[in-house]
Amino acid sequence: MNKADFFAQARADLSGPLSGVTVLEATTTWAGPMCGCLLADLGADVIKIEPPQGDVSRFLPPFLPGTNPPLSFMHASVNRNKRSMVLDLRQPRGRDLFLKLAAGVDVVVENFRPGKLDRRGLGYDGVRQINPDVIYVSISGFGQFGAYTHRAGYDVLAQAYSGFLSLSGEPAGEPIKPPTFLADDLGGLHGALAAVAAIRHRDRTGEGQYIDIALLDSMLFQSDGNLALAAMDVELPRTGNEFVFNSPSNLYRCRDGYVMLVILVDHHWKLLAPVIGRPELAEDPRYATNAARIERRAELNRMIAQWFADRTVAEAVDLLDDRGLAFAPVRSYAQSARDPHVIERDMLQTTEDDGSVLLHVGPAAKMSRTPLKVRRAAPALGQHTEEILDTLGVEAEVRQELREGKII
Repeated sequence: MNKADFFAQARADLSGPLSGVTVLEATTTWAGPMCGCLLADLGADVIKIEPPQGDVSRFLPPFLPGTNPPLSFMHASVNRNKRSMVLDLRQPRGRDLFLKLAAGVDVVVENFRPGKLDRRGLGYDGVRQINPDVIYVSISGFGQFGAYTHRAGYDVLAQAYSGFLSLSGEPAGEPIKPPTFLADDLGGLHGALAAVAAIRHRDRTGEGQYIDIALLDSMLFQSDGNLALAAMDVELPRTGNEFVFNSPSNLYRCRDGYVMLVILVDHHWKLLAPVIGRPELAEDPRYATNAARIERRAELNRMIAQWFADRTVAEAVDLLDDRGLAFAPVRSYAQSARDPHVIERDMLQTTEDDGSVLLHVGPAAKMSRTPLKVRRAAPALGQHTEEILDTLGVEAEVRQELREGKII
């Protein structure tokens, strides 16, 4: 299928499948904003509430080249497709405006420490009094109940608590965190998915609900069964770039880089054996089955490592690709950004912001009828405060009082 055929029935009159859904987002940093970002990418109108000084995501490096004032990668990445309103939720009139907004939205998303918004009357119980069918998503490190609910919950802490870090890294090395905000990303993803499911339920029954997302729970859910295995006393070794359930699969060094090779089925071993100059091993019972190859893991790694060591990445890739094997060269993000396949799938998209062209990572899902795209750049602080106040019918003199009180 080509790209044009896939999108032949696409509609241009909708922002996405969640067009018509309004989300009120009171979040900071990454997990909560990621939840809002996913909903915004899906077409929802997401109103991000920020304090007068702005969310911390606006000030964290690295900053995007050519932007003046400097634009943080974090803010640009996770707050695109949203509207920004400045509102001081510490002040009573700011809280009143928040509730006035919350009365007319479908979803509220927040990711403060449990209890913080409740103490201000802005938690689920406070909002559902004025919006009974609201869907309220709280994202935190350890959830709204449990022994650790009071603890600060940053991304890497959830990775550590979950057990993930204990298996991350080389077998003889120290635990190593991943290069991304994995727990935050998963928390945001589960929050958005649960919100969409709750919208479906509300549309069928008229019932809203409270959604409690913990970064720790998200990491444990995505542990590929490790939590249950460990609870049953199954040993979980650190395997580095290998897997306990198959062989050979590993990262192999070429003369000018690395290639990841995965032999998961016996048929692929039969294809690989002649490529590496050992055709006699294709049917040899000591190597022909995955169980047999696991027993000879070290020997196979040495054999295959030598084959890769004698070649460049390009030479190895050509030979492996020609036989239909499963592999991938290890590339930098810069190389991936120039890949024609990545570009054709719209994983890099552009917006204009004050005359500057900004690059964004595009949405992962491809939807033929309601395509997803980065419709607009992350907003300036308070960029949409006035238009949102218009929708609330706030009079000019009241706005002036709010400004003088530094509430907006």
